[in-house]
Formats: sequence, C-alpha cells, structure tokens
Amino acid sequence: MKYRGIIILLAGFIFITQFSVPASAQTDVNLDPEFGGRISAGLDKKIVKGLHITLDEDIWFDNNFRSFDRLQTSLGLSYKVNKYFKVGTGYVFIAPYGSNSKSFKNLRHRLYLDASGTVWMGQWTLSLKERFQWTYRSGDFNVYQNPRNALMLKSRLTLKYRGFKKVTPYIYFELRNYLNAPVIYANYDGTTYLTDEGTEEGPEGWFLHSFKGGYINRYRSSIGLDWKINKRNNLGFYFLGDYLDNKVVDANSEGTKLKSYTRERGFMGTIGVSYVFDF
Repeated sequence: MKYRGIIILLAGFIFITQFSVPASAQTDVNLDPEFGGRISAGLDKKIVKGLHITLDEDIWFDNNFRSFDRLQTSLGLSYKVNKYFKVGTGYVFIAPYGSNSKSFKNLRHRLYLDASGTVWMGQWTLSLKERFQWTYRSGDFNVYQNPRNALMLKSRLTLKYRGFKKVTPYIYFELRNYLNAPVIYANYDGTTYLTDEGTEEGPEGWFLHSFKGGYINRYRSSIGLDWKINKRNNLGFYFLGDYLDNKVVDANSEGTKLKSYTRERGFMGTIGVSYVFDF
C-alpha cells in the first residue's frame, strides 16, 4: 500500500503516452545533431498560501549556439491544493526569429492547463505532470501543411532529491503528443505522390484528409539542479536532450499538390540557466 501512489503515477504516464496514430506513406530524413542554449529570468509572487503568480522571460539560441532562435514571455498562475496535487494555467507569447529574414515573424500565442500529482518517498519525490496546450500561429503560412491552431499534450515524469538544504537535483522524462497533426491520403510509388488516377495533381485538397492525426513528436529527458541561494533568489542549471520525430508536409499553397511528406528525426541538446526572484 505504501507505493500505491507511485504505481498510479507510472500507470497513468504509460496510458496517456500511448496515444499515437500510424503514419501514411512517407520518406525518412535523419537530421544532424544540434545544440543550443536557453537563458531565463522570472518573478514568483505568492498571493496567498498555495497560490502563486509567475512571470518569465526566455531567450533561446540554436544552430550550435550560432543563431538567435526566439524570445518567449510566460505568465502563469498555479495553486497547490496540498502536498500531493497542484494545478495551473497560463499564457505564453512566442516570438520566433528568422535567421534568413533577420526579423521576428509568425508570432504565436499559447494557452495551457496543467495538473500534477506527487508522491513522497523519504527525501525523494516522484511527480507526474500533464499539460494540455493550445497554440495559435499568426501571420501568413501554408494552411495545408500545418494547422493554425496546434493542440499538444505533454506528459512529464520527474524524480527529485530533497535531502540537501539549498540544492535540489532532479531528472525527468517527457513525451509530447501532437493531437491534431495533418492526416495525408496519397499513393506513393517510391518517387512521387500520386492521385487515384496516377497523376501528380488532383482536386483541391485531395491529399489532406484532416487535421486529426495524433503521434508523439518529442522525446525529452533532462538532468539539472535548482539552487536556492537565499529566501528571495534562486538559480537553476540543466541539460535537456530532445529527440525530434516530426512529420513534415510540403505542399503548394493552393492545396492541389503534395510535394513531399517526410519524417524528420534528430537530436537537439540544450544547456539552460534560469534565475527566479521570489517575493
């Protein structure tokens, strides 16, 4: 009975992350490993016991630290019901930076809801966090390749050691489910995509069946530590390993021709540093 909570967390994690739909005909592309960095600074304000509001600003770098990737601003609200259960919601403004255009474009707005459960094992804690997020992509882009509103479900299992006075080391594993990916219906002869009549073009939208596909497109693991310098100041250091498994559609803007349908796989490593001021 002592480990019932652990069993429930693990069972829930395994069950939720099985949501996946087989892919249609496609070609595979293996991406070169890449490394990047993240720097973040935030504020954490306690409103009443258990209720906190947070504000964070992040700067991301990619392309082996040679390129500026994005700015990200997050505003969150969380409530700790008790030592075992916590809920939260928030808004994230994402400003991707185009390395070719040297400008911010296709700004994104994200809303999320999350819930986490934690079990205690002496000085150790094991927690399962589920986050549902909706991301709206603004600007002009090909709607036959990606939906304007992306739906994701993140499942994160985290193990922490709380036996030290100021430092808390941790490790986590996370899966990200893409809930409304494009579903492609097209015949593939090994070279080109064909319609039922064997031609490369067909009626408008012939290749795109719907945006109801689901699959796991991120496998993430991180190791790090949180350092509480004093009552107000906190530092965090971590390394994040991110294995990408994306289905990428390349189609014309009219939705009459599928140029390619690939599955891109690759590894992204990220070094991160964070600072939080509590008040």
